[in-house]
Amino acid sequence: MAKVVYHLPDGTTSEVDVDAGQSIMSGSVNNNLPGIVAECGGSCACATCHVFLSDEYRELFAEPTDEEAELIEYLDGATDESRLSCQLIVSDTLDEIHVRVADSR
Repeated sequence: MAKVVYHLPDGTTSEVDVDAGQSIMSGSVNNNLPGIVAECGGSCACATCHVFLSDEYRELFAEPTDEEAELIEYLDGATDESRLSCQLIVSDTLDEIHVRVADSR
C-alpha cells in the first residue's frame, strides 16, 4: 500500500492509501476526489484522468504506451510530466507519491 498525495486544481491536497496493483486513478475515484473524471473507467480511452507526474517519480512507473502518449498529445495543457492516472499502477515498493491533478475546467 502506498500513500498517494493528490494536489488538486483548487490548491488543496488529499492523501489516500492505495493498494498495490491499483491505479492512481482508482484511488481518486474510490475516494470521490474532484478532478479525475475517469469517463472510460480506466481503459486508456478518454484522457479524463490527466495528472502531472514529476521526474522524481517517473522511473517508478512503466513508460507510457503509444496509446497513452497519443491521447496526451491532444490534451490542452499537456507537458512532459503529463500522464494518464489510469496507467499509473501502484507497486508494493512505493511508500508515498505525489501527483498534480490537471485542471479539467
